[in-house]
Amino acid sequence: MTHTLHSKRLHGRAVPLVLAGLVAALVTPAQAADGSPAADTAPAPPTAHTWSDTPHGFASLEGGTTGGAGGKVVTVTDQASLARYAAAAEPYIIRVAGSIKAEPFGAEITVASDKTIVGVGTSGELVQGELNLKPGTHNVIIRNLTIRDSAVEGNWDCKDTDFDGIQMDTVHHVWIDHNRFSRICDGQLDIRKDSEYVTVSYNRFENNNKTFGLGWTTEVKTQITIDHNLFAQTKQRNPSVDNAAYAHLYNNYLKAPLDAADPVWTYGNWSRGRTKMVIENSYYDGVQHPYQADATAELVQRGSVLKDTTGRHDEWGAAFEPGDFYPYRLDKAASVPRIVERHSGPQRTIGTDTALHVPGDYPTVQAAVDAVPAGNDGRVTVRLAPGTYREKVRIPRDRSHIALVGTGKRRSDTRIVFDTASGEPKPGGGTQGSSGSATVFIEGSDVYARHLTFANDFDEAAHELPGEQALAVKTTGDRVHFEDVAFLGNQDTLMTDTPALDRIARVYVHDSYVEGDVDFLYGRATTVIEDSLIKALSRGSDSNNGYITAPSTWKDNPYGFLITDSKVVSDAPAGTFHLGRPWHPGGNPDAIGQVLFRDTELPAAIKSAPWTDMSGFSWRDARFAEYRTYGPGAAVNADRPQLTDAQAADFEVDDYLRGTDGWAPHRDH
Repeated sequence: MTHTLHSKRLHGRAVPLVLAGLVAALVTPAQAADGSPAADTAPAPPTAHTWSDTPHGFASLEGGTTGGAGGKVVTVTDQASLARYAAAAEPYIIRVAGSIKAEPFGAEITVASDKTIVGVGTSGELVQGELNLKPGTHNVIIRNLTIRDSAVEGNWDCKDTDFDGIQMDTVHHVWIDHNRFSRICDGQLDIRKDSEYVTVSYNRFENNNKTFGLGWTTEVKTQITIDHNLFAQTKQRNPSVDNAAYAHLYNNYLKAPLDAADPVWTYGNWSRGRTKMVIENSYYDGVQHPYQADATAELVQRGSVLKDTTGRHDEWGAAFEPGDFYPYRLDKAASVPRIVERHSGPQRTIGTDTALHVPGDYPTVQAAVDAVPAGNDGRVTVRLAPGTYREKVRIPRDRSHIALVGTGKRRSDTRIVFDTASGEPKPGGGTQGSSGSATVFIEGSDVYARHLTFANDFDEAAHELPGEQALAVKTTGDRVHFEDVAFLGNQDTLMTDTPALDRIARVYVHDSYVEGDVDFLYGRATTVIEDSLIKALSRGSDSNNGYITAPSTWKDNPYGFLITDSKVVSDAPAGTFHLGRPWHPGGNPDAIGQVLFRDTELPAAIKSAPWTDMSGFSWRDARFAEYRTYGPGAAVNADRPQLTDAQAADFEVDDYLRGTDGWAPHRDH
């Protein structure tokens, strides 16, 4: 297949794109369309150094390089699994956890098209083996791996072996990023035979003779970007570039080559054949022949630092202008050693959180969730572009460590919504029930949702059904965390439950918005709602407009619902809304609900006697209380149990959430 490069002129200095460590900018707070408070803003920038999961440079052109996006995410710990998934016909994101020792020595693992191979943190290694991309392979990302030790002791020149670290022949759209190569025989990275649209960034090339070569062709086709790489204790091919149409090298750090006394074959960058090479803002320390060019090649160098260099410093020809093809940002040459030493090679933050994009990688939220493997042990973040996703989403019990994150400026920009009610018939008979009505049902544990709106927009007035409960979200998983989220509905908006009556599951809702009318915060999970806005919607009654809570806490669990440091608002008339009532599912007497409103503002809509009975069970047998509530709806009377200061000391956020594992999401802000 022939690929035509279309150049694009950019006016002025190219815009910053390539540095993956750039963090998102803060945005100005704004009022949400759902009426929730000004906390409805973009997520704060991360505190740790983060890296882009999309390539820059030549690998970003002509459709870009997406690797295994759209495929399943799998974790491998052995050679057989790595080889099976890497060679598969379908796309995969392959996480390499731990060290994989290839057998026999120098074994070749074929990598097929549409693959991402990424090391998990700093643990992923391939020892004495090679990753090989055959002719025609395309759309491959290899990141965050250590590939090492296929060199035979005493065989420094490797004349009789071909044990490369990564070898590719006649491929296109490949990104090699944040890897470490050490002691490889023959080449650490060989990019051969008219390969195109390649970017090699933030890698560490160490302890080698023939390090990084490109060419082995008489054609002049290859386009390659090489940036922010470390070459340390490497003798030659750092890199050697033969017959490349365009080779852009910038912000690389070359230092202390082995066998520097060799007058010919110890060198840095070499523009060979008819290559057009541009070198910018690199740093050469103690390098013999830092950059050189054949008489038939072209080489432009600008802005580099030369420290104790000797030999050839060739510059001739016009080469090309990289900014004609893609945007990039140059770091100062003097800063390159610090930047490259610190940020090249495997990073502990890469591979531990796999990003899936909707739309883009996957057409729906559910498709992205389905790509997560059962029993996954690493965080997978589903990043949702602004828009309305009209679908039902289920995160099953065997999927954990999933994050759903909206990427709009406001949480109202990204909505997951559906319109099912519990009384709606199911295919095959029966009705949906509460679980079936939920727009989002989270059975998995360690699930995090941020900067999103979840809604059930079932229209009660337009339908007559035997059950009109319509959940926006139901949870049964443990350690479920909602941050900057809106829950929109009427009856039964948010159900936080557990897999069984005597099981504990914890949910933390922070800086969020919940609205509804009847029992719209309910279930038996241990649930904390903190720093949030709760809106009690009027049903048009002048006496009873609804109930905020309906807990069904297990009798031996002291912690049900805690609503703290929050604000309740309502458009209902004064004295027409209840704080809650006790729910005993199926009449089970062991469901003894617990609710505490603490340090929370209450509106005039709250009744002076705010707790009420349900289905024959008295609210006085439940565990309902207030502590330091205030506002026009707050009062102290015989129908409003209050905790003492001593009692309240045992009912703080930490008491509800810490469990036996010390879970403490509230301490992250």
